[in-house]
Amino acid sequence: MAILVYAESQNGKFKKSSFEAVSYGRALADESNQNLVAISINSEEPNVLANYGPNKVLSIKDSSLINFTAQNFANAISEFAKKEEASILVLSSTADSKYFAPLLAVQLDAGLASNVVSSPISISPLVVKRSCYTNKAFNNTTLKGSTNIICVLSNSFGVHEKQSQPEIIEVKTLVNNDNKIKVESVDKATGTVSIADADIVVSGGRGLKGPENWHLIEDLASTLGAATACSKPVSDMGWRPHSEHVGQTGKPVASNLYIAIGISGAIQHLAGINASKVKVVINNDPEAPFFKAADYGIVADAFDVVPKLIEKLKAFKSQ
Repeated sequence: MAILVYAESQNGKFKKSSFEAVSYGRALADESNQNLVAISINSEEPNVLANYGPNKVLSIKDSSLINFTAQNFANAISEFAKKEEASILVLSSTADSKYFAPLLAVQLDAGLASNVVSSPISISPLVVKRSCYTNKAFNNTTLKGSTNIICVLSNSFGVHEKQSQPEIIEVKTLVNNDNKIKVESVDKATGTVSIADADIVVSGGRGLKGPENWHLIEDLASTLGAATACSKPVSDMGWRPHSEHVGQTGKPVASNLYIAIGISGAIQHLAGINASKVKVVINNDPEAPFFKAADYGIVADAFDVVPKLIEKLKAFKSQ
């Protein structure tokens, strides 16, 4: 029996959420007295995972898995979950993992809990705390399968280094991946920091008045080492690419700090960012709905506040 963690990578590089998932798996393995096995797909540096405590790393190299398709990834991970007799599988709560986790659960006849925010409340039976109702509440979920799948919400458990000397084994899948879905092209976001992995997100709305003023968002993000994002109307008007749209109908955000500038706070937007730990809003309308959800609010003109904030932050960082 073992704890199996899927360490997700992009362009051969591990995502920060993967290190968090392996950290979670290590804590779970220690608590349940089991070995921790990490599995990667077409990663360039599987040895990096040794910083987070696995006993073994399975490195899949397979050209049919270069582009993500949910069925093929589920097939591959299911194969090795069975070989390792995994009792618990740990995934990140990324978009890709959420696509293939249900397929994986069906193949393994496993229980599945997404958006898990902390270590299990109980190991036997397995009880986990999850966020629900678009991150407005929490529930405790009991998983009763002989095998169970946990998807860890980003920035909820944290990344914890624990050096190990795992056996690193390069493996190939035996499953015949029938590529019914053909990936013809992939459009990638060009930002320096990924929204999904960002600790800090700076987001702008219609209050910026036009794309020519977006340098305020980019300058503040650059100063903070943050990702840039936007509200749905901004992407709909073509000011910013749809890859930066966050909210219920865009990308979910679970950052440690979310700064909303010129965003009123429609319910769909708030639903997508509620998992962020600290929310700051800058808006000149004191009645904007976002103020009710924010931890900190500034009622002022963004064109006055943001340049001063950037100046102060740069002065602070230079000290």
